Amino acid sequence: MNDYDSILAAASSMPIADQLRLIDELAASVPDDQPPTLSKQWLAEIERRSAEIDSGTVTTQPWPEVRQQLFSQVGLKRAD
Repeated sequence: MNDYDSILAAASSMPIADQLRLIDELAASVPDDQPPTLSKQWLAEIERRSAEIDSGTVTTQPWPEVRQQLFSQVGLKRAD
């Protein structure tokens, strides 16, 4: 088993609250100049959602609010 598989197995066995904290910290650690490569399906979904926002058919919520809602759902007050 390689390092990635070992880490994934260990992270997958953690409580959900800890998994969310880990996801948050890993996402924050990715340098801005190294965005992920997205599949055609994700790019199409991004285009669809962007068009909905541009047309005003949906409303958005600021990321800090969404993030706090997610953490509250698993019993955390903060990500750290």
